[in-house]
Amino acid sequence: MTGPPVAAQRYLSRNGVRGPWRLDGEARSDFRGAIVIPSLAEGDLLFATLRSLSDNPPEWTNRFLTVVVCNHGEQADRQDRLQNEIDLARLKDYAQGSTLRLAWIDAASPGLEVPAHRAGVGFARKLGLDLALQALDWSGAPLLVGLDADTLVEDNYLQTIDRHFLLSSKGAAVLPYRHQPGIDFDQQVAIDRYELFLRSYVYGLRLAGSPYAFNTVGSAMACRASAYVRCGGMNSRKAGEDFYFLQKLAKTDGVDLLSGTIVYPEPRVSQRVPFGTGRSMARLLAGDKQGVLFYPAAVFRILSDWLKIVADNLSLDAEQILSLATEISPVLASYLHQLDWRSVWPGMQKTHQQRSQLQQAFHVWFDGFRSLRLIHLLCDADFGRSESEEILRDYFAWEGCAAPASLGGMLEALRVADMA
Repeated sequence: MTGPPVAAQRYLSRNGVRGPWRLDGEARSDFRGAIVIPSLAEGDLLFATLRSLSDNPPEWTNRFLTVVVCNHGEQADRQDRLQNEIDLARLKDYAQGSTLRLAWIDAASPGLEVPAHRAGVGFARKLGLDLALQALDWSGAPLLVGLDADTLVEDNYLQTIDRHFLLSSKGAAVLPYRHQPGIDFDQQVAIDRYELFLRSYVYGLRLAGSPYAFNTVGSAMACRASAYVRCGGMNSRKAGEDFYFLQKLAKTDGVDLLSGTIVYPEPRVSQRVPFGTGRSMARLLAGDKQGVLFYPAAVFRILSDWLKIVADNLSLDAEQILSLATEISPVLASYLHQLDWRSVWPGMQKTHQQRSQLQQAFHVWFDGFRSLRLIHLLCDADFGRSESEEILRDYFAWEGCAAPASLGGMLEALRVADMA
């Protein structure tokens, strides 16, 4: 058993969360891994999640530390403050009779509340992940796992994650997920539509040959602790923190697709973040189909052509590649100009002499965010987006397979594809 290595200590000293917060509860520091759960006034949902974790065999719950980050910002309303106070008290009682090795971080009591400018799910995840580094046994390549307080897991969750990282050479993984059933017909239709939107975007990236074709769901991700440190740790974004975190991991240690277990997020309605499941669900249930707009396959075809141009012409200079890009799409060419392609590409060619290194450097530069930005620019300029899932039939045609007849059929097909 060993404590954090020099790299982890350096990360904590430079980029780790500073403040009055600490791990309470479980005092061991020899864990194989840690599951970090941000919790903002979650009440019964949190304890349902903990009970699902405790259904894992005791030999596995004993090897993983479960960390609940009970948090709110300084501007939190009275109801959230009260619920967090109740949740903290319940956690202390729950720990006494649970098979979980349970710790919690109080970022909600007076004097411990998160400053308003930092408050949000990104900071809560980062706080839990950073503090968990001290509780791991670093002699055994420990793991960090992201979960949410409204997400149920299966009884093979921990052992499946552990087995995956024993076999995978990559530093991170995304887990299969599917939302829990809605409480009524309308909510079910809304969550199916939103989940189809998420998966269709990944499907488009996969068809385009993007290395960023993986789901970015905060409750369905895991990584080696060493990869966490190497990529610079979690960010403190109020939304989209999972997207940017997994993007960093993809660039440094790679992101794999894990199979064999599924996590089940709650199809909740929420206004806590500016985008994401909760906000989209609220708009859909209010009858606003603009809450989910599907991308046309044509924009992913342009992305595909762009990625192929670079892969097939690594020896060409910036102007030659830009000329080829202009033939594909003037929008793409304009975007490359904004990104200073004429200066960026020669620098990459000079720094990376081997073809494989140059192509990897390109994908680090033209990353998941820049791919998304290109897709939005193409939609805004030429292609638009659609309220109808019928637009997704073009995706299936591109792959050369028949499109399922219904929204539910499309969703199930993409669920299966995401687990392949």
